[in-house]
Amino acid sequence: MASAVIGSGVRRASLPRYSTVGLLAISWVVMAGLFLLFFLAGMTAAYNLVGVVFFGTVLWGVAIWVLSFIVEGSRKAKDRLVTALVSTAFVIALLPLVSLVETVVQRGLARFDAGFFTESMRNIVGPGGGGIHAIVGTLEITLGAAVISVPVGLLSAIYLVEYGRGGIARAITFLVDVMTGIPSIVAGLFAFALFSLITGNPGYRSGFGGSVALSLLMIPIVVRASEEMLKLVPNELREASYALGVPRWLTILKVVLPTALAGIVTGVTLAIARVIGETAPLLLVAGYTTSMNYDLFNGPMVTLPVFSYTQYAQPGVDPTPSLDRAWTAALVLILLVLLLNLVARLIARFFSPKLPA
Repeated sequence: MASAVIGSGVRRASLPRYSTVGLLAISWVVMAGLFLLFFLAGMTAAYNLVGVVFFGTVLWGVAIWVLSFIVEGSRKAKDRLVTALVSTAFVIALLPLVSLVETVVQRGLARFDAGFFTESMRNIVGPGGGGIHAIVGTLEITLGAAVISVPVGLLSAIYLVEYGRGGIARAITFLVDVMTGIPSIVAGLFAFALFSLITGNPGYRSGFGGSVALSLLMIPIVVRASEEMLKLVPNELREASYALGVPRWLTILKVVLPTALAGIVTGVTLAIARVIGETAPLLLVAGYTTSMNYDLFNGPMVTLPVFSYTQYAQPGVDPTPSLDRAWTAALVLILLVLLLNLVARLIARFFSPKLPA
């Protein structure tokens, strides 16, 4: 055992450096064996990996406190106990995400094949078919929403930070806060009513209407994220630019925006990830179709969330093929969000200002 010198000169024993990690691994192994025995004895229907991680972490917290109390004393044991409680809370918060990803991957791999990415659901009532029409619809509608939301949100944030003063700025801030809490179904109803009145068609359906509905949900997120990033840019950079005679608009374009670009891109990515999984507004204004539709402005267009919902809610006589397609659509949607985040990180890293070595 290692030793530590305390103020009075008396040496107090301490746990080895890697005892915390080792004890956590032992706790997980013990719980894994215990749950395996439960599974083999027929006490559980399936092997519960989430239960292993949760109860193993709890066991580790108790074990590290007891061991530290015996070896290191009560004061150090309290410190380790609090650290264990914080770590356990983190694991508990992470477990639903791990369980979700595990479930989606296991069930989504059943139809994660070439057919799903090359076929639509046209004239398909049983096995077969795919979700290529939903993938294309998701990309087009989300891209349309981003094209609407990013310029509006970014310019609004620039106005609030660089120009906005007085009642107008406060009114915009208040409206952005209100829009942040708008339910998605309300955005869908607004877009549906708007285009129904403009076109005079009460049964209006199009992908562009879905883009407008999603943009109502994206804009406040883009505004808030961009505003906070622009506020983080040091005023010294602006003042140095003004001192050289550079006008304000050019200072914003050449100094402020490049400095805050990494955070702005991250905020835009979060906004897209927020709306790419919406179902309710798109059911109202974008509709549903089993055929491929590349035209964003004409005819109903389906997205992956709507496709997954309809396959799960209307499985047909034999539910297995529809449920497999629903889970695969959910898996593809998660992969799209993951890919989007990776691309955003690369963009932010490439365009962010380079610090001198």
